[in-house]
Parts: sequence; structure tokens; C-alpha cells
Amino acid sequence: MAACVDLNSDLGESFGHYRIGNDEKVLDFVTSANIACGYHAGDHNVMHRTVKMAVEKGVGLGAHPGLPDLIGFGRRPMEVSPEDVYNFTIYQVGALQAFARLYGQRLQHVKPHGALFNMASKDPVIAKAIVQAVYDLDKELILFGLAGSELVKAGQEAGLQVAQEVFADRTYQPDGTLTSRTQLNAMIHEPEEAIARVIRMVTEGKVTAVDGTDLDIQADTICVHGDEPQALVFVQRLRHVLQKNGIDVKKVGDR
Repeated sequence: MAACVDLNSDLGESFGHYRIGNDEKVLDFVTSANIACGYHAGDHNVMHRTVKMAVEKGVGLGAHPGLPDLIGFGRRPMEVSPEDVYNFTIYQVGALQAFARLYGQRLQHVKPHGALFNMASKDPVIAKAIVQAVYDLDKELILFGLAGSELVKAGQEAGLQVAQEVFADRTYQPDGTLTSRTQLNAMIHEPEEAIARVIRMVTEGKVTAVDGTDLDIQADTICVHGDEPQALVFVQRLRHVLQKNGIDVKKVGDR
């Protein structure tokens, strides 16, 4: 049986007159879109426009809730209570659900953004608050979480369908978490190196951590960051190489 993987990107991250990414063209190559919901990026106009484009291109719709931190792009950790996390997840996902309904669509998935994603990967309390919000909104939503993380475990325990996510352009720590963006070695800038790592994660279930050790990893969905300057070229190349290696690229909702 051929390997199969979803290819996702964080999109809809423009705000007002500020433009980030090349969403319209990136949507031609991904199968799932994580759409910002206004807290870390995006606004009502951008959300509507991004949903419309994704629907037209047959891409799976996903909510991308983040911390309330537009200035920091949601990448700065914050002290938040489980009540805060539950309510702002409900608020953001609910807003994107409304735009999806305009086009007769349902959301496919939810993926936390940035610092919230990293916090939920390690903190079971934060993870459970997100999971409870997703579960209460729609038990059919697929939860995207860092492979092997507390968020994945919490989702599985609650009975949600979970997609374990790996990152094409990020390095991993020996404990399976992502290297902090404050570190110089957080990002992989060489496209061919990143693609080779992805192929190995999908076909072998392995990734090499920054200390040289091999980690077991499950790759259900691959993230390509839409705000990176070379995102379009990279996602084109990645999809081509995946298919060349006999790996089917399909949105998680179709698998």
C-alpha cells in the first residue's frame, strides 16, 4: 500500500493593508489550509477571502487559533488560564466556522498556532483546554498536533480524530519538541535538506534531532510555513518529490 500524507500550510496571515505570504498560489499545492482567525494574524476580510479561495481550490479548511498577540505574531509565550484557552479557542474556531458556512462547507480541522501550539505540545493542562473546546464545538473536527505531543495524547484520549504533524523546515530537540525560534538552528534553510528529511519521516518514521539522535515520528500531515519568503517554490518542489517517491498527497479528510 502506498504511503499517503497531507500537506498543510498556515495561511490567511495578512492583516489590513499588510500582506504576508502568497496564499492564492500556495493553495494550488497544499491539501489543507490552516487559516488565521484574527488573534495572532488575519482579520475578517482576510478570513473570508482565504476561505473562499480554499473552497474554490478544493483545499481542506482548518482553523488556526492563536494567542492574542498581533504584534508578536502569536509566537511569544503568554501566561493564560485554561478558561482563557478554552474560550479564545471557541471564539476563533467559531468565527472561521461561520465563514465556511457561507460556502456550504464544514471545517475539516483545527491546528493551534505558534506559541500556543508549542505550549500545548508540552503542557497537558493547555492541551486539554484546546481539546475540550474542539470537542464541544464539533466532535468530527480533526485535531492537528505535533507528533507525539501532549496535544496529540489529549486529543486521542478525548476520542477526537488526530493528525500527527511534522515540520519540513524546523529542527527537532531530542525530546521530540521543535527547536525554539530564538535559537539559530531552529529553521532549515536548505530546501533539499528539508525535503530529504520529510521523505524519511514519511517513509521510515524517523527524524534526526539536533544532537544527532534518531527519533521515531509519525507523519500524518506536513507543515510548510506560508509566511516564509520561499514558501511557494518550496511547496511546489516538496509536492513534486513526494509524488515522485510514490507518496500520495491527500487532505486528511479524504483518507
